[in-house]
Amino acid sequence: MSGRTTVQNAELALLLEVTGTPKPGNVDRRREFEDLRFEHFMAGAVGARPGLARAADGERIGHAFERAVAGMADQSAGNTQFGALLLLTPLVAAASTGELTPSDADRAVRATTVADAADFYRAFEHVDVAVDEPPAGLEPLDVRRGSDAIPAVEDRGLTLFDVMARSADVDGIAAEWTGQFGRTFDAAESILDDDGPVPARTSRAFLELLADERDTFVVTRNGPEAATEVKRRARAVRTGAEDATALAEDLVAREINPGTTADLVAGALFVALERGLVV
Repeated sequence: MSGRTTVQNAELALLLEVTGTPKPGNVDRRREFEDLRFEHFMAGAVGARPGLARAADGERIGHAFERAVAGMADQSAGNTQFGALLLLTPLVAAASTGELTPSDADRAVRATTVADAADFYRAFEHVDVAVDEPPAGLEPLDVRRGSDAIPAVEDRGLTLFDVMARSADVDGIAAEWTGQFGRTFDAAESILDDDGPVPARTSRAFLELLADERDTFVVTRNGPEAATEVKRRARAVRTGAEDATALAEDLVAREINPGTTADLVAGALFVALERGLVV
């Protein structure tokens, strides 16, 4: 059993996620975007640690998340791991109070408050995050307004769990918050059941998740047809009909980035590390 703390495992999970190769469309050890490089993810993981430590120490999940995002953003590329931190923060909080299980994680997110929701909105002031336009009538709750939206959140009495529930049908991380982190824990078991170097397991877990559901970040940035294509081609990689490296090169060239899937892998790696994944 490792002697690492929960916070160290969370930081390591972020670092291991970016080492997985290939992860089609995402930054990995061999592929980068012009303005988003491997080094930025390494710096983001290190910067996020103090915020994650707050979650481990029992501070409010929203505040810990906002602080983790602020630290993550202390590098020159902006947003590297916003979604991963939104997934990791409640998992770290749950792991720090007892055994890390789906029900423990569910209790943690359901206990969030209006103050946590306000901190979530503040986090959007640190980085630009790709999100859809809000439905008609909900413009005051647009997360891109940052702190300016907090009065509307407070007037409606929305907790952070409530905010996530409003987006669960269109956002993969919000769906984890409202679904007991099902895909995250399933992917963690897949990583634990696999063998070989952890970066190779990370790549395989990424492709399994990508083949299972459309990546919601791709839907937002590139459209539903692109997301369906990526899912279909990931399945082809899983069956051996397409080459993973070729797919990775093509998606990077077309700037199609399955970022939600990468976030899920980061969460899964954390759960796996907490459950004894040997590194």
